[in-house]
Amino acid sequence: MTMSLSLLPSTLGLLVQGETLSKRDTDVCSSNYHGSNEVHPGSPGPARSLSLDRGRVVKRQSGDNNELSVSELLERANRNLNPVQGGVQIQGDIAVSNSSDTDSCVQDGCKWPKSSDGNVYVPYVISNSYSSEHRGVITSAMNSISSSGCVRFIPRTTETDYIHIQSLDGCYSFVGRQGNAQTVSLNSNDCIHFGIVQHELLHVLGFHHEHRRSDRDQYVQVLLHNVLTGMENNFNKVNTLNEATPYDYNSIMHYHNRVFSKNMNPTLVAASNSKVLGIVLRNLLSRDFNRTNLVYCSN
Repeated sequence: MTMSLSLLPSTLGLLVQGETLSKRDTDVCSSNYHGSNEVHPGSPGPARSLSLDRGRVVKRQSGDNNELSVSELLERANRNLNPVQGGVQIQGDIAVSNSSDTDSCVQDGCKWPKSSDGNVYVPYVISNSYSSEHRGVITSAMNSISSSGCVRFIPRTTETDYIHIQSLDGCYSFVGRQGNAQTVSLNSNDCIHFGIVQHELLHVLGFHHEHRRSDRDQYVQVLLHNVLTGMENNFNKVNTLNEATPYDYNSIMHYHNRVFSKNMNPTLVAASNSKVLGIVLRNLLSRDFNRTNLVYCSN
């Protein structure tokens, strides 16, 4: 199966939601988190500097010099992914148990619980198959989320519920807390990019793709006639945790406008001409962090 890549604008100063998104905005998280001095999320201490998402720069096949956005990298990494992995169905980059008929997360049960100290702890295990550099990218992406609010990714000790990050086929995660060990697949060849890790960790926290919100029809149009056969479920609307927040065209959880296209024509079109889809995002912006804090850290 062949999936097309989006031909996105080559400039970063695009008009989005009535404001200009500058290169400084798109690089804000890179400047904040490259060279983090934390050993692991939630614990201070020295560590070596890392170039988080530049370990392997991926260029567009169209010949320009822009790097691929997170959604393009995910589409590329999962292009030949078997949609069934054991007892799990993979829908885009989302894992859905065969015993479940939904990938939505709207109940408190799918959120990671807040502890008595006000923090939300997400225990993790990282497979020993990763190199030290790859482990550094993963933990640095965790740090970027932990440093912005109450969510803390911590190495697992005896916790029953935790995420197990493994280098399996493709990049994917369940949406929200599943109970017991839950897999996060970050293939070491294709998925160790700072933005991809952030994207999958937001799935872990219960956040879905922005374009699948139940209220999305007010903001985007889905052009199913341009979608690859078998990929239509990636555009189904679901109830999501982020519906109490403004729709964000610039979220790292928003897919680009030719995602899963069979003919290089758009599959997602903004409802207003003043809204531009397909912007080149590689890291979380402040609105992603604010949304995480609103869902998890607000009383």
